[in-house]
Amino acid sequence: MQFTSEQRLDDGVLEREFTLGEIPGTLWTPESAAPAPLILIAHNGGLHRRESRLVARARHSAAYGYAVAAIDAPGHGDRPRSAADEQARADLRRAMQAGEPVDEIFESFIGPLVEKTVPEWQTTLDALLARPEIGGPVGYSGWTAVGIRLAMVEPRIAAAGFFAGGYVPRAQREEARQVTIPLLFLLQWDDEGNPRQRALDLFDAFGTKEKTLHANPGGHAGTPWFEVDDGERFFARHLK
Repeated sequence: MQFTSEQRLDDGVLEREFTLGEIPGTLWTPESAAPAPLILIAHNGGLHRRESRLVARARHSAAYGYAVAAIDAPGHGDRPRSAADEQARADLRRAMQAGEPVDEIFESFIGPLVEKTVPEWQTTLDALLARPEIGGPVGYSGWTAVGIRLAMVEPRIAAAGFFAGGYVPRAQREEARQVTIPLLFLLQWDDEGNPRQRALDLFDAFGTKEKTLHANPGGHAGTPWFEVDDGERFFARHLK
């Protein structure tokens, strides 16, 4: 892990950009000298790890005493997009504009992306936990499809907060039955891109005995900020 820049923010959080092989990432750490629990924040939808809402969540968690890390998934943010990535996005835009079904396009795009992204998160986790300022336990927040697979294969993940607003491939819907860690699931009730019943079925499928569903009215990007505070309380129960 090579740090390429760092700055101390006005809330005392130290923000550092890093590279790990081909993986670009950002690490936020609190002022405290004690080893901090770690939260991995993952994004989807082609977003950059520097997207403003993600950065705001990361800084908020770091101010609460967590180390927080985000990486750009393959084809996201600073990562180059392959010809297949560009074609899938073009096919998706065309189908949505025409009002055609998009599930199979998502399936062909998101499924392979999960397969590539999860090992990168595991590599990143190895490097982060080797650092003296980071202790664990480890939480995960964000992209549901990747989070399901990561929670299933990675025993170091102790708790997870998932956002119901992204497409979850059929394989991960089945794998959800093997997720047994504490779970907070956020649902926007009127999400235009995510059928409500599919999200409710996914929540029902999770195998954990400790799972909580928070549903709020509004569209895809309308998650209320108070859910960030509720998320901090959720992670405090399981990571501190």
